[in-house]
Amino acid sequence: MRIRSLGVIDDAVVELSPGFTAVTGETGAGKTMVVTSLGLLLGGRADPALVRIGAPSAVVEGRVGVVPDGAAARRAQDAGADLDEGALLISRTVSAEGRSRAHLGGRSVPVGLLAELADDLVAVHGQTDQQGLLKPARQRGALDRYAGDAVAVPLAAYSEAYRRLRALNAELDELTTRARERAQEADLLRFGLAEIEAVEPRAGEDVELAAEAERLGHAEALASAAALAHGALAGNPEDPEAVDATTLVAGAGRGLEGVRSHDPALAVLADRIGEISILLADVAGELAGYADNLDADPRRLAAVEERRAALTGLTRKYGTDIDAVLSWAQESAARLTELDGDDDRIGELTAERDALRAELSGLAEALTDARTEAAARFADAVTAELASLAMPHARVSFAIRQTEDPDGVEVGGRTVAYGPAGADEVELLLAPHPGAPPRPIAKGASGGELSRVMLAVEVVFAGTDPVPTYLFDEVDAGVGGKAAVEIGRRLAKLAKSAQVVVVTHLPQVAAFADRQLLVEKTDDGSVTRSGVTVLEGEDRVRELSRMLAGQEDSETARAHAEELLATARADV
Repeated sequence: MRIRSLGVIDDAVVELSPGFTAVTGETGAGKTMVVTSLGLLLGGRADPALVRIGAPSAVVEGRVGVVPDGAAARRAQDAGADLDEGALLISRTVSAEGRSRAHLGGRSVPVGLLAELADDLVAVHGQTDQQGLLKPARQRGALDRYAGDAVAVPLAAYSEAYRRLRALNAELDELTTRARERAQEADLLRFGLAEIEAVEPRAGEDVELAAEAERLGHAEALASAAALAHGALAGNPEDPEAVDATTLVAGAGRGLEGVRSHDPALAVLADRIGEISILLADVAGELAGYADNLDADPRRLAAVEERRAALTGLTRKYGTDIDAVLSWAQESAARLTELDGDDDRIGELTAERDALRAELSGLAEALTDARTEAAARFADAVTAELASLAMPHARVSFAIRQTEDPDGVEVGGRTVAYGPAGADEVELLLAPHPGAPPRPIAKGASGGELSRVMLAVEVVFAGTDPVPTYLFDEVDAGVGGKAAVEIGRRLAKLAKSAQVVVVTHLPQVAAFADRQLLVEKTDDGSVTRSGVTVLEGEDRVRELSRMLAGQEDSETARAHAEELLATARADV
Protein backbone atom coordinates (compact mmCIF):
# COMPACT_ATOMS: atom_id res chain seq x y z
CA MET A 1 0.00 0.00 0.00
CA ARG A 2 1.37 3.45 -0.96
CA ILE A 3 0.25 6.53 0.96
CA ARG A 4 0.85 10.08 -0.24
CA SER A 5 -0.05 13.42 1.41
CA LEU A 6 -2.32 11.84 4.01
CA GLY A 7 -2.17 13.45 7.46
CA VAL A 8 1.44 13.53 8.69
CA ILE A 9 2.48 11.11 5.94
CA ASP A 10 4.18 12.74 2.97
CA ASP A 11 5.03 9.61 1.00
CA ALA A 12 5.29 6.10 2.41
CA VAL A 13 5.04 2.50 1.30
CA VAL A 14 3.53 -0.12 3.62
CA GLU A 15 4.26 -3.76 2.85
CA LEU A 16 2.16 -6.10 4.96
CA SER A 17 3.04 -9.67 5.82
CA PRO A 18 0.58 -12.35 4.66
CA GLY A 19 0.54 -13.43 8.31
CA PHE A 20 0.79 -11.12 11.33
CA THR A 21 1.99 -7.53 10.85
CA ALA A 22 2.47 -5.17 13.79
CA VAL A 23 2.61 -1.42 13.18
CA THR A 24 4.43 0.49 15.92
CA GLY A 25 5.88 3.93 16.51
CA GLU A 26 5.82 6.93 18.79
CA THR A 27 2.49 8.55 19.61
CA GLY A 28 1.60 10.95 16.80
CA ALA A 29 3.98 9.34 14.34
CA GLY A 30 1.13 8.40 12.01
CA LYS A 31 0.37 4.77 12.91
CA THR A 32 -3.34 5.38 12.70
CA MET A 33 -2.92 6.71 9.17
CA VAL A 34 -2.24 3.11 8.16
CA VAL A 35 -5.72 2.21 9.40
CA THR A 36 -7.19 5.33 7.79
CA SER A 37 -5.53 4.50 4.47
CA LEU A 38 -6.94 1.03 4.42
CA GLY A 39 -10.34 2.47 5.33
CA LEU A 40 -10.17 4.82 2.33
CA LEU A 41 -9.23 1.96 0.01
CA LEU A 42 -12.31 0.13 1.24
CA GLY A 43 -14.81 2.92 0.70
CA GLY A 44 -14.49 4.83 3.97
CA ARG A 45 -15.66 8.43 4.31
CA ALA A 46 -13.36 10.94 2.61
CA ASP A 47 -12.53 13.78 4.99
CA PRO A 48 -10.69 16.68 3.30
CA ALA A 49 -9.08 17.44 6.68
CA LEU A 50 -6.98 14.30 6.14
CA VAL A 51 -5.18 15.89 3.18
CA ARG A 52 -1.70 17.03 4.14
CA ILE A 53 -1.47 20.81 4.49
CA GLY A 54 -0.25 22.35 1.25
CA ALA A 55 -1.01 19.29 -0.87
CA PRO A 56 -3.76 19.40 -3.52
CA SER A 57 -4.91 15.86 -2.70
CA ALA A 58 -4.19 12.68 -0.78
CA VAL A 59 -3.72 9.41 -2.63
CA VAL A 60 -3.82 5.85 -1.35
CA GLU A 61 -3.01 2.95 -3.67
CA GLY A 62 -3.17 -0.70 -2.70
CA ARG A 63 -2.71 -4.15 -4.13
CA VAL A 64 -5.14 -6.64 -2.58
CA GLY A 65 -4.88 -10.35 -3.25
CA VAL A 66 -8.21 -12.07 -3.92
CA VAL A 67 -9.43 -15.57 -4.70
CA PRO A 68 -9.95 -15.56 -8.50
CA ASP A 69 -13.42 -17.10 -8.32
CA GLY A 70 -14.34 -15.57 -4.95
CA ALA A 71 -17.18 -13.15 -4.25
CA ALA A 72 -14.91 -10.07 -4.20
CA ALA A 73 -13.27 -10.95 -7.51
CA ARG A 74 -16.62 -11.65 -9.19
CA ARG A 75 -18.10 -8.39 -7.91
CA ALA A 76 -15.07 -6.42 -9.11
CA GLN A 77 -15.09 -8.08 -12.54
CA ASP A 78 -18.82 -7.40 -12.88
CA ALA A 79 -17.92 -3.72 -12.50
CA GLY A 80 -15.37 -4.00 -15.34
CA ALA A 81 -12.24 -4.29 -13.18
CA ASP A 82 -9.31 -6.45 -14.30
CA LEU A 83 -7.30 -8.72 -12.01
CA ASP A 84 -3.53 -8.34 -12.03
CA GLU A 85 -2.02 -11.76 -11.36
CA GLY A 86 -4.73 -12.63 -8.84
CA ALA A 87 -4.77 -9.20 -7.21
CA LEU A 88 -6.99 -6.12 -7.36
CA LEU A 89 -5.34 -2.73 -7.77
CA ILE A 90 -7.31 -0.15 -5.81
CA SER A 91 -6.76 3.61 -5.76
CA ARG A 92 -8.53 6.36 -3.82
CA THR A 93 -7.91 10.09 -4.23
CA VAL A 94 -9.26 12.75 -1.87
CA SER A 95 -8.87 16.40 -2.89
CA ALA A 96 -8.38 19.24 -0.42
CA GLU A 97 -11.81 20.52 -1.53
CA GLY A 98 -13.43 17.25 -0.46
CA ARG A 99 -13.94 15.57 -3.84
CA SER A 100 -13.24 11.86 -3.91
CA ARG A 101 -12.42 9.46 -6.77
CA ALA A 102 -12.00 5.70 -6.75
CA HIS A 103 -10.38 3.32 -9.23
CA LEU A 104 -10.60 -0.46 -9.19
CA GLY A 105 -8.62 -2.70 -11.50
CA GLY A 106 -7.93 0.18 -13.88
CA ARG A 107 -11.55 1.36 -13.97
CA SER A 108 -13.13 4.41 -12.38
CA VAL A 109 -15.85 3.12 -10.04
CA PRO A 110 -18.28 4.53 -7.46
CA VAL A 111 -16.84 4.71 -3.95
CA GLY A 112 -19.81 2.61 -2.80
CA LEU A 113 -18.45 -0.35 -4.75
CA LEU A 114 -15.29 -0.31 -2.63
CA ALA A 115 -17.45 -0.39 0.49
CA GLU A 116 -19.28 -3.43 -0.88
CA LEU A 117 -15.97 -5.21 -1.47
CA ALA A 118 -14.88 -4.42 2.10
CA ASP A 119 -17.38 -6.90 3.52
CA ASP A 120 -15.64 -9.72 1.68
CA LEU A 121 -12.05 -8.56 2.19
CA VAL A 122 -11.36 -6.95 5.57
CA ALA A 123 -12.75 -6.87 9.09
CA VAL A 124 -11.66 -3.57 10.68
CA HIS A 125 -11.76 -3.43 14.43
CA GLY A 126 -10.81 -0.45 16.56
CA GLN A 127 -11.54 1.23 19.84
CA THR A 128 -14.73 2.77 18.45
CA ASP A 129 -16.00 -0.76 17.83
CA GLN A 130 -15.46 -1.53 21.50
CA GLN A 131 -17.73 1.37 22.36
CA GLY A 132 -20.21 0.18 19.75
CA LEU A 133 -20.39 -3.26 21.32
CA LEU A 134 -21.57 -1.65 24.55
CA LYS A 135 -24.88 -0.85 22.84
CA PRO A 136 -27.52 -3.59 23.20
CA ALA A 137 -28.59 -3.21 19.57
CA ARG A 138 -25.01 -3.93 18.44
CA GLN A 139 -24.84 -6.92 20.79
CA ARG A 140 -28.03 -8.31 19.28
CA GLY A 141 -26.56 -7.74 15.83
CA ALA A 142 -23.37 -9.56 16.81
CA LEU A 143 -25.38 -12.53 18.10
CA ASP A 144 -27.50 -12.62 14.93
CA ARG A 145 -24.36 -12.48 12.78
CA TYR A 146 -22.88 -15.41 14.67
CA ALA A 147 -26.09 -17.45 14.44
CA GLY A 148 -26.17 -17.18 10.64
CA ASP A 149 -29.15 -18.68 8.82
CA ALA A 150 -30.58 -20.09 12.06
CA VAL A 151 -31.59 -16.50 12.92
CA ALA A 152 -31.42 -14.85 9.49
CA VAL A 153 -34.24 -16.98 8.01
CA PRO A 154 -36.86 -16.39 10.74
CA LEU A 155 -35.69 -12.77 11.05
CA ALA A 156 -36.36 -12.17 7.35
CA ALA A 157 -39.86 -13.65 7.68
CA TYR A 158 -40.48 -11.66 10.84
CA SER A 159 -39.26 -8.41 9.24
CA GLU A 160 -41.63 -8.87 6.30
CA ALA A 161 -44.59 -9.56 8.60
CA TYR A 162 -43.59 -6.58 10.76
CA ARG A 163 -43.51 -4.32 7.69
CA ARG A 164 -46.96 -5.48 6.60
CA LEU A 165 -48.35 -4.98 10.11
CA ARG A 166 -46.92 -1.45 10.27
CA ALA A 167 -48.56 -0.56 6.97
CA LEU A 168 -51.87 -2.12 8.05
CA ASN A 169 -51.81 -0.31 11.41
CA ALA A 170 -51.16 2.99 9.63
CA GLU A 171 -54.19 2.44 7.40
CA LEU A 172 -56.35 1.49 10.37
CA ASP A 173 -55.21 4.54 12.32
CA GLU A 174 -56.04 6.76 9.37
CA LEU A 175 -59.51 5.26 9.07
CA THR A 176 -60.35 5.43 12.77
CA THR A 177 -58.79 8.78 13.70
CA ARG A 178 -60.46 10.51 10.75
CA ALA A 179 -63.90 9.00 11.35
CA ARG A 180 -65.47 12.38 12.18
CA GLU A 181 -64.03 14.09 9.12
CA ARG A 182 -65.18 11.23 6.92
CA ALA A 183 -68.71 11.36 8.40
CA GLN A 184 -68.89 15.11 7.73
CA GLU A 185 -67.65 14.58 4.18
CA ALA A 186 -70.24 11.84 3.61
CA ASP A 187 -73.07 14.09 4.87
CA LEU A 188 -72.02 16.88 2.50
CA LEU A 189 -71.88 14.47 -0.41
CA ARG A 190 -75.31 13.04 0.42
CA PHE A 191 -76.82 16.54 0.61
CA GLY A 192 -75.30 17.51 -2.73
CA LEU A 193 -76.39 14.32 -4.46
CA ALA A 194 -79.92 14.69 -3.07
CA GLU A 195 -80.08 18.28 -4.31
CA ILE A 196 -78.97 17.25 -7.79
CA GLU A 197 -81.34 14.26 -7.82
CA ALA A 198 -84.26 16.53 -6.90
CA VAL A 199 -83.61 18.75 -9.93
CA GLU A 200 -82.84 15.82 -12.28
CA PRO A 201 -80.77 17.79 -14.79
CA ARG A 202 -80.00 16.44 -18.25
CA ALA A 203 -76.68 16.78 -20.02
CA GLY A 204 -76.68 20.03 -22.04
CA GLU A 205 -80.07 21.08 -20.66
CA ASP A 206 -78.81 24.48 -19.50
CA VAL A 207 -77.64 25.34 -23.03
CA GLU A 208 -80.96 24.26 -24.56
CA LEU A 209 -83.03 26.27 -22.07
CA ALA A 210 -80.90 29.37 -22.57
CA ALA A 211 -81.64 29.25 -26.31
CA GLU A 212 -85.39 28.68 -25.68
CA ALA A 213 -85.57 31.54 -23.19
CA GLU A 214 -83.93 33.86 -25.71
CA ARG A 215 -86.50 32.82 -28.35
CA LEU A 216 -89.52 33.14 -26.05
CA GLY A 217 -88.41 36.50 -24.73
CA HIS A 218 -88.37 37.98 -28.26
CA ALA A 219 -91.38 36.08 -29.73
CA GLU A 220 -93.31 39.14 -30.99
CA ALA A 221 -90.27 40.67 -32.70
CA LEU A 222 -89.39 37.33 -34.27
CA ALA A 223 -92.99 36.80 -35.54
CA SER A 224 -93.19 40.35 -36.99
CA ALA A 225 -89.83 39.99 -38.73
CA ALA A 226 -90.77 36.59 -40.16
CA ALA A 227 -94.11 37.99 -41.51
CA LEU A 228 -92.37 40.97 -43.07
CA ALA A 229 -89.76 38.75 -44.72
CA HIS A 230 -92.47 36.36 -45.96
CA GLY A 231 -94.41 39.24 -47.54
CA ALA A 232 -91.29 40.55 -49.25
CA LEU A 233 -90.61 37.15 -50.73
CA ALA A 234 -94.12 35.78 -51.45
CA GLY A 235 -96.29 38.92 -51.51
CA ASN A 236 -99.06 40.26 -49.28
CA PRO A 237 -102.60 39.03 -50.13
CA GLU A 238 -104.11 42.20 -48.69
CA ASP A 239 -102.03 44.39 -51.11
CA PRO A 240 -102.34 43.06 -54.69
CA GLU A 241 -100.41 46.02 -56.02
CA ALA A 242 -97.28 45.25 -53.93
CA VAL A 243 -94.22 43.88 -55.72
CA ASP A 244 -92.59 40.73 -54.20
CA ALA A 245 -89.32 38.95 -54.88
CA THR A 246 -90.94 35.73 -56.06
CA THR A 247 -92.93 37.53 -58.76
CA LEU A 248 -89.93 39.52 -59.94
CA VAL A 249 -87.67 36.46 -60.17
CA ALA A 250 -90.40 34.48 -61.98
CA GLY A 251 -90.69 37.33 -64.53
CA ALA A 252 -86.95 37.30 -65.07
CA GLY A 253 -87.09 33.56 -65.70
CA ARG A 254 -89.91 33.90 -68.24
CA GLY A 255 -88.00 36.63 -70.06
CA LEU A 256 -85.00 34.38 -70.63
CA GLU A 257 -86.87 31.16 -71.28
CA GLY A 258 -87.84 32.07 -74.92
CA VAL A 259 -84.30 32.81 -76.06
CA ARG A 260 -82.12 30.47 -74.02
CA SER A 261 -81.71 28.08 -76.93
CA HIS A 262 -79.76 30.67 -78.87
CA ASP A 263 -76.82 30.97 -76.42
CA PRO A 264 -75.57 28.30 -73.97
CA ALA A 265 -74.23 31.01 -71.62
CA LEU A 266 -77.68 32.57 -71.36
CA ALA A 267 -79.16 29.13 -70.76
CA VAL A 268 -76.88 28.69 -67.73
CA LEU A 269 -78.07 32.02 -66.32
CA ALA A 270 -81.69 30.99 -66.93
CA ASP A 271 -81.09 27.76 -64.96
CA ARG A 272 -79.57 29.70 -62.09
CA ILE A 273 -82.62 32.00 -62.01
CA GLY A 274 -84.76 28.87 -61.84
CA GLU A 275 -82.79 27.65 -58.83
CA ILE A 276 -83.21 31.05 -57.15
CA SER A 277 -86.94 30.87 -57.73
CA ILE A 278 -87.13 27.42 -56.09
CA LEU A 279 -84.96 28.58 -53.12
CA LEU A 280 -87.14 31.69 -52.63
CA ALA A 281 -90.25 29.52 -52.58
CA ASP A 282 -88.69 27.18 -49.99
CA VAL A 283 -87.58 30.03 -47.73
CA ALA A 284 -90.96 31.72 -48.04
CA GLY A 285 -92.67 28.49 -47.03
CA GLU A 286 -90.39 27.98 -44.01
CA LEU A 287 -90.94 31.58 -42.90
CA ALA A 288 -94.68 30.97 -43.01
CA GLY A 289 -94.29 27.78 -40.95
CA TYR A 290 -91.89 29.51 -38.49
CA ALA A 291 -94.40 32.22 -37.76
CA ASP A 292 -97.21 29.68 -37.33
CA ASN A 293 -95.16 27.48 -34.98
CA LEU A 294 -93.62 30.27 -32.88
CA ASP A 295 -94.68 29.79 -29.23
CA ALA A 296 -95.31 33.11 -27.58
CA ASP A 297 -96.95 31.66 -24.44
CA PRO A 298 -95.81 33.71 -21.37
CA ARG A 299 -96.48 30.71 -19.14
CA ARG A 300 -93.91 28.65 -21.04
CA LEU A 301 -91.39 31.47 -20.68
CA ALA A 302 -92.01 31.56 -16.92
CA ALA A 303 -91.54 27.79 -16.70
CA VAL A 304 -88.27 27.96 -18.65
CA GLU A 305 -86.92 30.74 -16.44
CA GLU A 306 -87.89 28.81 -13.32
CA ARG A 307 -86.09 25.71 -14.61
CA ARG A 308 -83.03 27.75 -15.50
CA ALA A 309 -82.97 29.18 -11.98
CA ALA A 310 -82.95 25.65 -10.52
CA LEU A 311 -80.08 24.65 -12.79
CA THR A 312 -78.14 27.82 -11.93
CA GLY A 313 -78.44 26.90 -8.26
CA LEU A 314 -76.64 23.65 -9.06
CA THR A 315 -73.90 25.22 -11.20
CA ARG A 316 -73.11 27.75 -8.48
CA LYS A 317 -72.27 24.88 -6.09
CA TYR A 318 -71.12 21.90 -8.11
CA GLY A 319 -69.73 22.95 -11.50
CA THR A 320 -69.39 25.57 -14.17
CA ASP A 321 -72.18 24.00 -16.25
CA ILE A 322 -74.65 21.13 -16.04
CA ASP A 323 -72.20 18.68 -17.63
CA ALA A 324 -69.68 19.52 -14.85
CA VAL A 325 -72.45 19.12 -12.24
CA LEU A 326 -73.28 15.64 -13.55
CA SER A 327 -69.56 14.73 -13.51
CA TRP A 328 -69.31 15.90 -9.87
CA ALA A 329 -72.33 13.77 -9.01
CA GLN A 330 -70.76 10.68 -10.57
CA GLU A 331 -67.46 11.16 -8.73
CA SER A 332 -69.20 11.98 -5.46
CA ALA A 333 -71.36 8.88 -5.66
CA ALA A 334 -68.21 6.76 -6.01
CA ARG A 335 -66.54 8.57 -3.10
CA LEU A 336 -69.66 8.14 -0.95
CA THR A 337 -69.64 4.42 -1.68
CA GLU A 338 -66.01 4.34 -0.54
CA LEU A 339 -66.77 6.30 2.63
CA ASP A 340 -69.82 4.19 3.43
CA GLY A 341 -67.62 1.11 3.02
CA ASP A 342 -65.07 2.32 5.59
CA ASP A 343 -66.82 0.58 8.45
CA ASP A 344 -66.66 -2.67 6.55
CA ARG A 345 -63.03 -1.93 5.65
CA ILE A 346 -62.21 -1.27 9.31
CA GLY A 347 -63.67 -4.63 10.20
CA GLU A 348 -61.67 -6.38 7.48
CA LEU A 349 -58.44 -4.62 8.46
CA THR A 350 -58.98 -5.40 12.13
CA ALA A 351 -59.38 -9.08 11.37
CA GLU A 352 -56.32 -8.99 9.12
CA ARG A 353 -54.35 -7.20 11.83
CA ASP A 354 -55.28 -9.80 14.43
CA ALA A 355 -54.16 -12.57 12.08
CA LEU A 356 -50.89 -10.77 11.36
CA ARG A 357 -50.23 -10.22 15.06
CA ALA A 358 -50.74 -13.93 15.67
CA GLU A 359 -48.32 -14.70 12.81
CA LEU A 360 -45.85 -12.17 14.19
CA SER A 361 -46.10 -13.73 17.65
CA GLY A 362 -45.13 -17.12 16.25
CA LEU A 363 -42.23 -15.66 14.28
CA ALA A 364 -41.02 -13.63 17.27
CA GLU A 365 -41.07 -16.73 19.44
CA ALA A 366 -39.14 -18.71 16.80
CA LEU A 367 -36.64 -15.85 16.64
CA THR A 368 -36.22 -15.88 20.41
CA ASP A 369 -35.67 -19.64 20.43
CA ALA A 370 -33.06 -19.37 17.66
CA ARG A 371 -31.25 -16.56 19.46
CA THR A 372 -31.32 -18.40 22.77
CA GLU A 373 -29.75 -21.49 21.21
CA ALA A 374 -27.11 -19.44 19.36
CA ALA A 375 -26.39 -17.34 22.47
CA ALA A 376 -25.36 -20.43 24.45
CA ARG A 377 -22.94 -21.52 21.71
CA PHE A 378 -21.61 -18.01 21.20
CA ALA A 379 -21.05 -17.46 24.92
CA ASP A 380 -19.23 -20.81 25.28
CA ALA A 381 -16.98 -19.99 22.31
CA VAL A 382 -16.12 -16.50 23.60
CA THR A 383 -15.52 -17.87 27.12
CA ALA A 384 -13.11 -20.43 25.68
CA GLU A 385 -11.25 -17.67 23.85
CA LEU A 386 -11.01 -15.58 27.00
CA ALA A 387 -9.27 -18.49 28.71
CA SER A 388 -6.45 -18.13 26.17
CA LEU A 389 -6.37 -14.36 26.73
CA ALA A 390 -5.33 -14.54 30.41
CA MET A 391 -8.92 -14.55 31.65
CA PRO A 392 -9.23 -18.26 32.55
CA HIS A 393 -11.99 -17.79 35.08
CA ALA A 394 -14.09 -15.30 33.12
CA ARG A 395 -17.50 -16.35 31.94
CA VAL A 396 -19.50 -14.70 29.18
CA SER A 397 -23.24 -15.12 28.85
CA PHE A 398 -26.18 -13.46 27.15
CA ALA A 399 -29.31 -12.13 28.78
CA ILE A 400 -32.22 -12.31 26.36
CA ARG A 401 -35.22 -10.47 27.74
CA GLN A 402 -38.52 -9.03 26.60
CA THR A 403 -40.33 -6.00 27.99
CA GLU A 404 -43.97 -6.35 29.03
CA ASP A 405 -46.32 -4.31 26.84
CA PRO A 406 -50.11 -4.79 26.74
CA ASP A 407 -50.12 -3.55 23.14
CA GLY A 408 -47.32 -5.92 22.08
CA VAL A 409 -47.26 -9.47 20.76
CA GLU A 410 -47.42 -12.72 22.68
CA VAL A 411 -44.11 -14.51 23.17
CA GLY A 412 -43.78 -17.42 25.54
CA GLY A 413 -47.17 -16.74 27.10
CA ARG A 414 -46.42 -13.05 27.79
CA THR A 415 -47.46 -9.94 25.88
CA VAL A 416 -44.26 -8.06 25.14
CA ALA A 417 -43.00 -5.07 23.19
CA TYR A 418 -41.70 -5.74 19.70
CA GLY A 419 -39.75 -3.91 17.01
CA PRO A 420 -38.31 -4.42 13.53
CA ALA A 421 -35.76 -6.98 14.82
CA GLY A 422 -38.10 -8.95 17.05
CA ALA A 423 -39.11 -8.76 20.69
CA ASP A 424 -35.72 -9.56 22.19
CA GLU A 425 -33.43 -7.29 24.16
CA VAL A 426 -29.99 -8.87 24.03
CA GLU A 427 -27.25 -7.98 26.49
CA LEU A 428 -23.75 -9.41 26.73
CA LEU A 429 -22.79 -10.20 30.33
CA LEU A 430 -19.37 -10.83 31.84
CA ALA A 431 -18.45 -12.51 35.10
CA PRO A 432 -14.69 -11.81 35.28
CA HIS A 433 -14.00 -14.28 38.10
CA PRO A 434 -15.77 -17.04 40.08
CA GLY A 435 -18.35 -15.70 42.47
CA ALA A 436 -18.80 -12.46 40.57
CA PRO A 437 -22.34 -11.98 39.31
CA PRO A 438 -22.66 -11.60 35.55
CA ARG A 439 -22.92 -7.91 34.71
CA PRO A 440 -23.31 -5.99 31.44
CA ILE A 441 -19.88 -5.56 29.88
CA ALA A 442 -20.44 -1.80 29.88
CA LYS A 443 -20.47 -1.94 33.69
CA GLY A 444 -18.62 -5.10 34.59
CA ALA A 445 -15.51 -4.92 32.36
CA SER A 446 -12.43 -2.78 32.73
CA GLY A 447 -10.79 -1.26 29.66
CA GLY A 448 -8.35 -4.14 29.36
CA GLU A 449 -11.06 -6.75 29.88
CA LEU A 450 -13.26 -5.08 27.31
CA SER A 451 -10.43 -5.18 24.77
CA ARG A 452 -9.97 -8.89 25.33
CA VAL A 453 -13.70 -9.58 25.16
CA MET A 454 -13.80 -7.76 21.85
CA LEU A 455 -10.83 -9.68 20.53
CA ALA A 456 -12.41 -12.95 21.66
CA VAL A 457 -15.65 -12.02 19.89
CA GLU A 458 -13.75 -11.20 16.68
CA VAL A 459 -11.81 -14.47 16.84
CA VAL A 460 -15.06 -16.41 17.25
CA PHE A 461 -16.49 -14.58 14.24
CA ALA A 462 -13.35 -15.50 12.31
CA GLY A 463 -14.23 -19.15 12.76
CA THR A 464 -17.80 -18.78 11.54
CA ASP A 465 -17.63 -15.97 8.97
CA PRO A 466 -13.98 -15.67 7.94
CA VAL A 467 -12.53 -12.82 5.89
CA PRO A 468 -9.00 -12.72 4.42
CA THR A 469 -7.73 -9.78 6.50
CA TYR A 470 -8.28 -8.54 10.06
CA LEU A 471 -7.20 -5.07 11.09
CA PHE A 472 -7.01 -4.23 14.80
CA ASP A 473 -6.40 -0.60 15.75
CA GLU A 474 -5.02 -0.59 19.32
CA VAL A 475 -7.44 -3.31 20.37
CA ASP A 476 -4.97 -3.98 23.21
CA ALA A 477 -5.56 -0.57 24.81
CA GLY A 478 -5.68 -0.81 28.60
CA VAL A 479 -3.95 -4.19 28.60
CA GLY A 480 -0.51 -5.02 29.93
CA GLY A 481 1.66 -7.73 31.44
CA LYS A 482 0.66 -11.33 30.99
CA ALA A 483 -2.63 -10.40 29.33
CA ALA A 484 -0.72 -8.55 26.62
CA VAL A 485 1.41 -11.64 25.97
CA GLU A 486 -1.70 -13.75 25.63
CA ILE A 487 -3.25 -11.25 23.19
CA GLY A 488 -0.10 -11.40 21.08
CA ARG A 489 -0.16 -15.20 21.17
CA ARG A 490 -3.87 -15.29 20.18
CA LEU A 491 -3.36 -12.87 17.30
CA ALA A 492 -0.45 -15.00 16.06
CA LYS A 493 -2.73 -18.02 16.15
CA LEU A 494 -5.41 -16.15 14.17
CA ALA A 495 -2.73 -15.16 11.64
CA LYS A 496 -2.20 -18.82 10.74
CA SER A 497 -5.52 -18.77 8.84
CA ALA A 498 -5.84 -15.08 7.90
CA GLN A 499 -3.83 -11.93 7.42
CA VAL A 500 -3.72 -9.90 10.65
CA VAL A 501 -2.63 -6.26 10.90
CA VAL A 502 -2.35 -4.72 14.37
CA VAL A 503 -1.58 -1.12 15.29
CA THR A 504 -0.16 -1.51 18.80
CA HIS A 505 1.85 0.19 21.50
CA LEU A 506 2.52 -3.07 23.38
CA PRO A 507 5.87 -4.80 22.86
CA GLN A 508 4.36 -8.07 24.09
CA VAL A 509 1.98 -8.00 21.12
CA ALA A 510 4.48 -6.71 18.57
CA ALA A 511 6.95 -9.48 19.47
CA PHE A 512 4.57 -12.12 18.09
CA ALA A 513 4.31 -10.45 14.67
CA ASP A 514 5.78 -12.04 11.56
CA ARG A 515 6.67 -8.53 10.40
CA GLN A 516 7.02 -5.33 12.41
CA LEU A 517 6.68 -1.96 10.72
CA LEU A 518 8.00 1.19 12.36
CA VAL A 519 6.34 4.50 11.53
CA GLU A 520 8.56 7.45 12.39
CA LYS A 521 8.73 11.11 11.50
CA THR A 522 11.66 12.93 10.00
CA ASP A 523 13.04 16.06 11.62
CA ASP A 524 10.61 18.27 9.72
CA GLY A 525 7.65 16.35 11.18
CA SER A 526 6.66 14.43 8.05
CA VAL A 527 6.70 10.73 7.25
CA THR A 528 8.53 9.97 4.02
CA ARG A 529 8.82 6.76 2.03
CA SER A 530 11.71 5.70 4.24
CA GLY A 531 9.66 6.62 7.32
CA VAL A 532 7.83 3.27 7.27
CA THR A 533 10.51 0.73 7.89
CA VAL A 534 10.44 -3.05 8.08
CA LEU A 535 12.28 -3.90 11.31
CA GLU A 536 14.57 -6.89 11.41
CA GLY A 537 17.31 -8.16 13.69
CA GLU A 538 18.92 -5.47 15.80
CA ASP A 539 16.50 -2.76 14.65
CA ARG A 540 13.54 -4.74 15.92
CA VAL A 541 15.21 -5.34 19.28
CA ARG A 542 15.85 -1.60 19.58
CA GLU A 543 12.21 -0.74 18.83
CA LEU A 544 10.90 -3.31 21.31
CA SER A 545 13.33 -1.89 23.89
CA ARG A 546 11.93 1.57 23.27
CA MET A 547 8.40 0.27 23.66
CA LEU A 548 9.34 -1.51 26.89
CA ALA A 549 11.36 1.17 28.66
CA GLY A 550 11.49 4.20 26.42
CA GLN A 551 15.23 3.60 26.06
CA GLU A 552 16.50 1.89 22.93
CA ASP A 553 19.99 1.25 24.37
CA SER A 554 19.02 0.02 27.85
CA GLU A 555 20.68 -3.36 28.38
CA THR A 556 17.85 -4.49 30.64
CA ALA A 557 15.23 -3.46 28.09
CA ARG A 558 17.21 -5.14 25.28
CA ALA A 559 17.44 -8.36 27.26
CA HIS A 560 13.71 -8.25 27.92
CA ALA A 561 13.02 -7.55 24.22
CA GLU A 562 15.18 -10.47 23.11
CA GLU A 563 13.40 -12.68 25.63
CA LEU A 564 10.00 -11.58 24.27
CA LEU A 565 11.09 -12.39 20.72
CA ALA A 566 12.46 -15.76 21.76
CA THR A 567 9.25 -16.62 23.62
CA ALA A 568 7.14 -15.58 20.64
CA ARG A 569 9.23 -17.65 18.19
CA ALA A 570 9.01 -20.66 20.49
CA ASP A 571 5.18 -20.35 20.68
CA VAL A 572 4.81 -19.89 16.94
